[in-house]
Amino acid sequence: MHWGIRKKLIIFLLLVTVLPFGASIFITYYQTTKSLNDQFVSTNYDLIVKGKESIVSYLDDVAQISTVLYRYTPFITIMQTGVSQDISNNQEEVRRVLAYLFNTRPEVEQMHLYIHEGKDSYTNYHSAISGRGTYEDIFSHSYYNQLRQYEGFSLIEPPHQIYSYNNLSGIPNSQKKKVISFHNIIRNIPSDELLGFLSIDINLSRINQIAVRAFTKDIEDLYIMNEKGVYIYSSNEAEIGTLNKEDWFGSVKNQSQLGKGLEWKDSHFSGVIVSEKFSAPYENWYIVKRIPYDVLYQGARETAFINILIGMITLVFVIFATLYVSLKITAPIKVLIANMKKVEKGEFEADFDSLGTDEIGMLGRHFKLMIEKINELILREYKLEIENKSSQLRVLHSQINPHFLYNALQSIGTLALKSGAVKVYSLLTSLSTIMRYSMNMTEDIVSIKAEIKHVQSYLSLQKQRFEEQFEFELNVEKEVEEILVPKMILQPIVENCFKHGFDQQLENASILIDVRLTNDDMVSIIVKDNGTGVSEDRLEAIKNALRSGKFAENSHREAIGLKNIYDRLQIYYDQQASIFVSGSVTGGFEVTIKIPKVMDQEVKHL
Repeated sequence: MHWGIRKKLIIFLLLVTVLPFGASIFITYYQTTKSLNDQFVSTNYDLIVKGKESIVSYLDDVAQISTVLYRYTPFITIMQTGVSQDISNNQEEVRRVLAYLFNTRPEVEQMHLYIHEGKDSYTNYHSAISGRGTYEDIFSHSYYNQLRQYEGFSLIEPPHQIYSYNNLSGIPNSQKKKVISFHNIIRNIPSDELLGFLSIDINLSRINQIAVRAFTKDIEDLYIMNEKGVYIYSSNEAEIGTLNKEDWFGSVKNQSQLGKGLEWKDSHFSGVIVSEKFSAPYENWYIVKRIPYDVLYQGARETAFINILIGMITLVFVIFATLYVSLKITAPIKVLIANMKKVEKGEFEADFDSLGTDEIGMLGRHFKLMIEKINELILREYKLEIENKSSQLRVLHSQINPHFLYNALQSIGTLALKSGAVKVYSLLTSLSTIMRYSMNMTEDIVSIKAEIKHVQSYLSLQKQRFEEQFEFELNVEKEVEEILVPKMILQPIVENCFKHGFDQQLENASILIDVRLTNDDMVSIIVKDNGTGVSEDRLEAIKNALRSGKFAENSHREAIGLKNIYDRLQIYYDQQASIFVSGSVTGGFEVTIKIPKVMDQEVKHL
């Protein structure tokens, strides 16, 4: 049974739409839920990683504050020798350093400096620098004691209520907020000798600004904790500084791949936990985000419902659209097939105007253009063949055994040269070159260089004939010499200058030939004489004939010569060539030919 393209297209479109949509109704919810879950976990993981990087960068900046001291030699000298050596100047230097460091970041609440030589202690609370104090039992401070045996330079004390170091700062109870403390040891580099300690207390404002960008308040939870589970930050502000004793934190710590979501369900929380572990120097810190299932799957449920609804509506629409599209697409194809069959029979005509604006319509337009191109090439080939045959016939009529003429001219030239008649030999050489060029029927396309050489030979003969009464000038750009043009397009124009321009009365006659490349990649050929000129009526008649491409039977002979050149140029350059003429009754006539730089490859090989 033969099935046409229309029936096949209808069945195929129905199968590829009905079956997938029907199957999607059953699997949409599962796939959408899974896809959104994975995407949600991946997006939130990327979010907390960026948050972690921002926090690490911020903490590094704060920790680096103490390194400024090592670059300030006068202060290090005070740390080495003690304040008592020059108490007035040294205390002023200490105050200047504490004031400078305090103002490096707006989050700094308090700073404490301990100088081991002399056991002197200073604080700067809210830009109020304390007097000199003595800190005898410095290592009773747990973090200072740890730093003494610590290989690094800095330890972080988790969030705690701000306190007064060595009872030097007067902190009102109303101003006692939670801070994070950076405790730094100052050593006598490169040795490990203890010079003192610098503690920096910062408020949590900046950490809070970074953290809030990583979660949705009142919907999701975000935590930053150290290894012991102390909350560095919590979306529940009351938990900051307290210890996390919930079971899910132990599962997060034991999770092999923190980048993947951990599903968790207990009496307090049901959802997915996404976490990331901090790298050095804040090892074993964790940033954790909890997303409840209600939030996670809300979009999935809505999307699945919308997809199912759209799928059902689309299914009905597709069935009707399939029928319509099948008929719409196949109708122009049948028209195109019918026209192709006509071309097979040799009828190069299309009986349709348009098949539409889509790809099939474009195919139809190209089909019509192809038929027009075939007809044009056939017509052009016939014209070229007729032109070539006519040229051959004209040459045959004037031809008297070319080889005999060449040999005879060569013999006469040799004899003239032996007799000392160099000019006669030169004239015979030019005449031989002209005859050989014009009688060579194997080439119809030549270079501009060859065409100019032929005209130069012709003008040399005329120069010898008229001597001082005639001059000629050839200006040919180097770039155009190898450009190909139809043969014998210049010599007839130059010959017209002698037949009609000079009218056999030469006195200071001149011809200028200028060949160059224009800005629009066209070759411009100008032949200009200073002859008797042309009347306005006669000039206008020639211009009209060139514009229309139609020359009257009674046209002047110079117009007929231009017509022959014009016809050949139109054949070779497919209506892209043009000829312009200008002149006046006071004298002078100018012919300008403009042709494309590149000739059609198809015409070259015809």
